[in-house]
This record gives sequence, C-alpha cells and structure tokens, in this order.
Amino acid sequence: MRIYFSLLLAGILLCPLTASAQDRISSPRGEAATQIGGTFTDGAYTGGSWVVVDYGRPILRGRKQIFGVGESYGVAVSGGTPVWRVGANKSTRFTTERDLNIAGHRVAAGEYSLFIDLKEDVWTFILSNHKAKSSGSSTEEGLWGAYEYQMEMDVLRAPMVRSQNTVSVDQLTFSFVDMTPEGGTLAVMWENEVATIEFSIAAN
Repeated sequence: MRIYFSLLLAGILLCPLTASAQDRISSPRGEAATQIGGTFTDGAYTGGSWVVVDYGRPILRGRKQIFGVGESYGVAVSGGTPVWRVGANKSTRFTTERDLNIAGHRVAAGEYSLFIDLKEDVWTFILSNHKAKSSGSSTEEGLWGAYEYQMEMDVLRAPMVRSQNTVSVDQLTFSFVDMTPEGGTLAVMWENEVATIEFSIAAN
C-alpha cells in the first residue's frame, strides 16, 4: 500500500512537468535588449533609452547547413517568403526609444518589423513599417512572419557584415555586442553564421 501511494504521489508531482513540456512551443520567444545614452551616477543608471529585439528562437535540432547552398540558399529558413523573418512565428519586432543611425541611415524612434534578405553573397538588414499579427489566423492588420511582405514598406535596407563562428549556435540568437554609451553592434547568430550591423544614437 505504501508503494502504491508513493507511486501515485510521484505521478501527481510529475504531471505538471509533463504538461509543461508538452505545452512548450518549438520556437520559444526571446528578447535581446540594451540601453544607450544614459549615465551611471552614484551606482544608479539614469537617462538611458531602450533598444529591444523580440523574436521567436528556432532550434537546429540536429540540422546541418540550415541556410542551404546554391539556388536553395535561404529557402529552408524563409519558408518560401521573399525575406526571412529572422525568427519563427510572429514577425520579429525591433523597438527603439531613441532615433538611431544605422549603417548611415537615420531611423526614427518606434517599433518596426525586422527582416533579412538572404543571399549567398550578402545579407541585407531590413526594418519595415509592416505591423505584426499576433497569430497566423488573426484578422488584425499586419503580417504573420514575412508572408505578404512588401518592399514598399521598408524604412531601411543595409548590408550586414558576415563572418563564421568557431562554434555552432543551436538556437537562433540576437545579441548586442561591443556596446558603448552611444551605441554598438547588433549581431544575429545561428549555426556557424554571424551577421552584424552597427548603430548609434542619431545626431540632433
């Protein structure tokens, strides 16, 4: 009887864990965030403005050469859309509280959709005025991923600097690197690919 109740208790305790694992989406949402333009005074940071990337984070799960080669380059990650959503599910969101200079272009404070135009020889960073739907079945205005993307909505297009990582990054990752109080570099990494673009606070 004690063994029975012990097993029953173990099953009850494990049920929430099992349900949680089953409920976890395959590409969980993530966020990269930094603050610029502020100062530390007496140990407190003040006056900073947020720059945030909110995105779905797909996982390789053993796949190799995720971006493909030749004519198939970029097809697997973009799903046949004109550009890559740089994530999964809901369109990737780029939000800045300050006007920025990105690769020599002024970008006003606000929220944008972030895409990359994938070519084997060049990746082009895109910020767009397309709004984002909360789900693929939603009737609200905007895009789901990059479906129905239109170039006419672009605010910025700029080539990225690419390099090869020394390790394979399993889960798509955005990161702010080489930061200073006035700006830095936004990096996107997946498998062995690293692509970056510089930004800074725009002059008044």
